[in-house]
Amino acid sequence: MSDLVLLLADDRAKPARRRGLWRWVRWLLLILVVSVVALTAASFGYNFVTNGPAPRPAGLLMAAGGGFDTRYLEWGTSGTPIVLVPGEFETADTFAVLGPVLGLHHRVYAIDVTGTGYSAPSPPYDAAHEASQVLAFLSVEGLTGSNAPILVGHSAGAAVAGMAAIEGGARYVRGVVFLDGDALPFRGVPEFAGYAVVNPYRTSLLRIALSQSWLIRDLYNSQCGPTCPALTAAGVQAWVEPLEQPGFYGELEYTLQHGIASMNDAQFAALRLVQVPKLVVYGVDDSQMSALDAEQTAARIGAPAPVTVPGEHLVMISSPEQVAAAIDSLLALPAAG
Repeated sequence: MSDLVLLLADDRAKPARRRGLWRWVRWLLLILVVSVVALTAASFGYNFVTNGPAPRPAGLLMAAGGGFDTRYLEWGTSGTPIVLVPGEFETADTFAVLGPVLGLHHRVYAIDVTGTGYSAPSPPYDAAHEASQVLAFLSVEGLTGSNAPILVGHSAGAAVAGMAAIEGGARYVRGVVFLDGDALPFRGVPEFAGYAVVNPYRTSLLRIALSQSWLIRDLYNSQCGPTCPALTAAGVQAWVEPLEQPGFYGELEYTLQHGIASMNDAQFAALRLVQVPKLVVYGVDDSQMSALDAEQTAARIGAPAPVTVPGEHLVMISSPEQVAAAIDSLLALPAAG
């Protein structure tokens, strides 16, 4: 009898427990909805407050043509032309130390790849489209035929330089240097992140990150190493201001969804056939490019043994003289293909 009473009591208690559980779930959902609404409102508010025009230096050098408006820097007045192509989240200013060293004996240009920096944004931000920008710049500046330059692509810029060599051939390119770059696909974050982190949150997160000078210095130090000069307040701004330009938000979204500029196997095979000398140069302590990776990259593009220079990933800042000497050595190489 007592067992029956207990069973009946337990049956009557079950609906009460279910009601209690449902009340707890409803409160949890309510808290979640309120939190999302508050966070969204805060994000919109922050974006509105920080939505002034991005600073843009006066006197920028621009080259318009081929559907692109490209910002560039230049050094030197004579010698073999060299065009420097920055990597992901880098600009022409990344070569501010290497450019003058090369400019002692060469005519040197460094560009902002579309979507990053002061060049006009022009999607899609893949290697093929950015290579079209490079070729358009070469045409505008008269860097073709006997005046064709050596293309030096740093990090992800290696893929852009490689694709420009494929599309332009020897008429546009005298030689190709992969500097701290293998041109292989690299996403860095899961693919869903590019779609999950939507606006207004993406804009807020980017603006908050760019406003943290300690974060910019930490990233710079981690990529450049102890032999690089310390990043001053002006140096921080030189890295940050180009990334505050309107086009960078679209470029970042594209990169999160598709990965950095890269080449595929067929494109590597096509680059091997281009009849110009090629070279791989990398920092001996580069955490992003091992000795094995450099050797495999050289074999992949039809280059001789890679050249090592002191430094980590930003060797154009830490070791400009050694990088310049390695680029000069390309001129003595026979055309590969």
